[in-house]
Amino acid sequence: MSEATTEFYEGFGGAQLALHRMGAGRPVVMLHGLFSSTETNWIRYGAAQALADAGFECLMPDLRAHGKSAAPHDPAAYPPDVLVLDLKALVAHLGLDDYDLVGFSLGSRTSARGVLAGLSPRRLVLAGMGLEGLAGWARRRDFFFDVIDRFGTIKPGDKAYFAQQFLKTTGTDPVAARLLLATMEDTPPEALSAIVMPTLVLCGADDNDNGSADRLAEALPKPVRVTIPGTHMSSVTTPEFRREIARFLAGQVNRPT
Repeated sequence: MSEATTEFYEGFGGAQLALHRMGAGRPVVMLHGLFSSTETNWIRYGAAQALADAGFECLMPDLRAHGKSAAPHDPAAYPPDVLVLDLKALVAHLGLDDYDLVGFSLGSRTSARGVLAGLSPRRLVLAGMGLEGLAGWARRRDFFFDVIDRFGTIKPGDKAYFAQQFLKTTGTDPVAARLLLATMEDTPPEALSAIVMPTLVLCGADDNDNGSADRLAEALPKPVRVTIPGTHMSSVTTPEFRREIARFLAGQVNRPT
């Protein structure tokens, strides 16, 4: 088993952001989901270990307002697309020019917008993401605004209950998270034609949280579309999740959907 190390780098505005590393070899930047962290998405269920075993160095930041990274309450710390600014700062800090980029959910959204903002990974993974999660973000944003605004009062049976419980479990700062949610803008579907590298669109069979993964794949020039078991929350825990990412980044042919 590999051990993760933790260091810090400066994101937008000098924010101190945590970077976790595991493994040695080809660099792969891995971005976790909303209200989550590197530990929850990448380490706990073995995805980082699987990639380390496959010869990759996993470079896993905790996104602003998440995990061990800074969670400022100053609105000035949250300009439009601040997570993309932080991602570009990380790539520059590490001096990366030949690397892969993997995202889950919010991490996928950030990865796609990072590529549209000029980043050029060799291969891209968009996991837990559908077209509407990029092109129709306002609906998801308003859902999470509601979770934060009613935090602590949402009862079982409410569609927002599980998101509230996840936010409680991870300890994400709700004030900072709300500021962060307001920084995210829609991505027109036609803009996705500029994502020209091979892209794995990986989604659970019962995951429709961010819309249609099939429609997302159709909007991309070089998609590889793979379905694995699980919902949005459970798919990251499956062996298929880590296996399919490792296969794709290694240049192997992924199994058909």
